[in-house]
Amino acid sequence: MAGVLGILLGGLGIHRFYLGYTGIGILQIVVTILTFGLGHLWGLVEGVLYLVSRTGYYSVDADGRPLTN
Repeated sequence: MAGVLGILLGGLGIHRFYLGYTGIGILQIVVTILTFGLGHLWGLVEGVLYLVSRTGYYSVDADGRPLTN
């Protein structure tokens, strides 16, 4: 779910809020506003990383729980 949210709404940081990373979610909103929407690329890339990652940072939520398929 986090990957799909990142791809579709990445510029708003929705996927980060979903995973519990509130601070980075707010930062993504600010970056997207300041760059006139180009910050959406950040969320798009992260969305893909959440979908393909099996280990590491992009495979767990803010509490360290592994993401499931």
